[in-house]
Amino acid sequence: MLTHCAAALGVLGLLTIVPGPDMAVVTRRALLAGTADAFRTVAGIATGLLLWGALTVAGLAAALAAAPAAYLVVKLLGAGYLVFLGVQALRLHRAAASALPEPGVFGRAGSPWRTGLICNVLNPKIAVFCTGLLPTLAPPQLPVAWAMTLLVLLHAALTVAWLGGCTLLLSKAGPVLRKPRVRGALGRTTGVVLIGFGLVVATTAG
Repeated sequence: MLTHCAAALGVLGLLTIVPGPDMAVVTRRALLAGTADAFRTVAGIATGLLLWGALTVAGLAAALAAAPAAYLVVKLLGAGYLVFLGVQALRLHRAAASALPEPGVFGRAGSPWRTGLICNVLNPKIAVFCTGLLPTLAPPQLPVAWAMTLLVLLHAALTVAWLGGCTLLLSKAGPVLRKPRVRGALGRTTGVVLIGFGLVVATTAG
């Protein structure tokens, strides 16, 4: 069982560090509002993962993945939200280009925890991940519900550790990031990346 859990941990770890919307959203929040808001965004993302995990254990995530219409609605909502965040990042950094303020001035619009939660919950690929990959990683020695719960908790813990670590690195680079050119370039890049993720989510076949 320990070998199976170690293998599952390795797979989940690799999936966690692959760049995606969650990382882009945390970076955006760190640039716009500072480290504390970035950590709150990470907490929202972790809450979203736990919610998807609860839906998976209850069998509702599988029902969503098997319902084309419901999946399409979630996919389009998620894509639209990512594009909205990207456009907002571009707009805010353009507005601040002449005099970039300290983090926090432009980050007050919306709860960072809610931003992370919505971004994660409206990611339909997590439903497919939970129903397609997680069951194959579940230790066969445990009851299915307990095995899935264990994997969901591991995934959430790895996500918090990874995104939290990235947030700490961003905070250490604070003096550099506050330079107008650097912060402006990162803000524009993050905005474009979020819009790109939104378009990918919208156009990828379910």
